[in-house]
Amino acid sequence: MMTLTPRAKAQVKGLLARADNPKTALRVFVSPGGCSGMSYGMTLDDQEQEGDRLLEEEGVRLVVDEMSAMYLAGSEIDYQDALMGGGFQVQNPNAVKSCACGHSFDTGKDAETARVCH
Repeated sequence: MMTLTPRAKAQVKGLLARADNPKTALRVFVSPGGCSGMSYGMTLDDQEQEGDRLLEEEGVRLVVDEMSAMYLAGSEIDYQDALMGGGFQVQNPNAVKSCACGHSFDTGKDAETARVCH
C-alpha cells in the first residue's frame, strides 16, 4: 500500500498523540482537481469507512479509501521541516507529472480535471 519515512512517522505520532483517541488515524486521499488533475489530501479521522485499507505500524495508524488506494499504491510519505515548502510530501510512483508545489499529480488519465495553479 503506502509507506512512511521515519520523519513522517514521528510527525504523525505527534499528531495522533495530541488527538488523544486510539481510533484516530491519518487519512490519506486523492481528489479530482489541482493543476495536474488529482490532488493529495490528509486529515486526522477516527471513523473507518467501508473499503478502507488500514496500515498500523509502530503506533501509527494510516487509512486510505479504496479509490485513493489505486492512485497511491507504492507511494511513500515523507516529512520535511523547512521554512518554505515544508510539511508532508508524497512520492508517488504512479504519477507521470506533478505540479511545482507537489500537491497535485497526473497519472496520465487525469488531464481533463486539471486547472490552473493559484
